[in-house]
Amino acid sequence: MLPREELLKGVENRAIVAHVIDRAEQAIKTWEIVLTDFLSPPELVEIHQIFSRLTEVQLIAWGGYPQAERQRVAIARSEVPLDPSQVEVAALEIAGNFLFDTATHRDFLGAMLGTGIVRDKTGDVIVLGERGAQAIVVPELVDFLEMNLKQVRSVPVKIQRIDLSELKIREPKKKELTTVEASLRLDAIASAGFGMSRSKMADLIDASDVRVNWKEVTQASSQVKSGDLIAIRGKGRLEVGEIAVTKKERYRVQLTRYM
Repeated sequence: MLPREELLKGVENRAIVAHVIDRAEQAIKTWEIVLTDFLSPPELVEIHQIFSRLTEVQLIAWGGYPQAERQRVAIARSEVPLDPSQVEVAALEIAGNFLFDTATHRDFLGAMLGTGIVRDKTGDVIVLGERGAQAIVVPELVDFLEMNLKQVRSVPVKIQRIDLSELKIREPKKKELTTVEASLRLDAIASAGFGMSRSKMADLIDASDVRVNWKEVTQASSQVKSGDLIAIRGKGRLEVGEIAVTKKERYRVQLTRYM
């Protein structure tokens, strides 16, 4: 069996990781491919870090499309072939006329959870404006939601299963920029990348609204490095690119902001 206590040492999402370890032990024992429910980005990062140390099992994550934030994980013994097609997900169209009663991501998700399902069974929700939304769920929920999800806000909706190829994924807008800073402090780099003052950025960090590589960071003085992904709730993401030292011993940092 897997070294559970060693794997769980210092883990942030302990209950989730423990459950995934249970699933991995089942995969080892039965030689079957086992699936988790949908996991959030911080949970996925932690699970990939932990399982990269193991040779007995392999895992693959998939959420219905390449940029999906919430993904299910398939786990199998190292000897068993594994590819994304074995991660079972289903896509739904939530169709209605939202021209006069605009619905947000929270509205669609709230209506789905209001039918009695749990968040773990749902993946990403893609809002399509006045036409409704698309949602990714575990396949066993399709019939249930077709029967029970009748309204979002004041708008009657019709639920229909669609193929994953019909998902209307909008490529994120991105902006490339370069900043020169005296240090690689999180507040300095993030404030430059998101175009706000360092004091405002420090407040966001202090309020736990900033994540680095999907992990919550509460120290403005934390150091960033090339490859880090900085995310702020409601403001998009910032990828730290190449870092070079100038003649004046300052840091020239390439940044990509995704909006």
